[in-house]
Amino acid sequence: MFVIVVYDIKEKRVAKVLKLCREYLTWVQNSVLEGELTESKLLQLQTRLKKVINEEEDSLLFYTFRTQKYYKREVIGIEKGGETLFL
Repeated sequence: MFVIVVYDIKEKRVAKVLKLCREYLTWVQNSVLEGELTESKLLQLQTRLKKVINEEEDSLLFYTFRTQKYYKREVIGIEKGGETLFL
């Protein structure tokens, strides 16, 4: 499935959350990651994130799509994030 994760995390935990999410997804924008995951990998990610965040102060949103067929992403302005390769 295709997954978009959006987060609003207190500053002291934001680096840990980003690092953890990047193990599974591609960072595309400040506080936004996306990518293909199996249901088990998504559950694994959510379980690991629950151990890092404070549910009283932090927020995570997960948008899931069964397929990318009906998904379109359009960028206006600079494109942030993504993977960069250095040769």
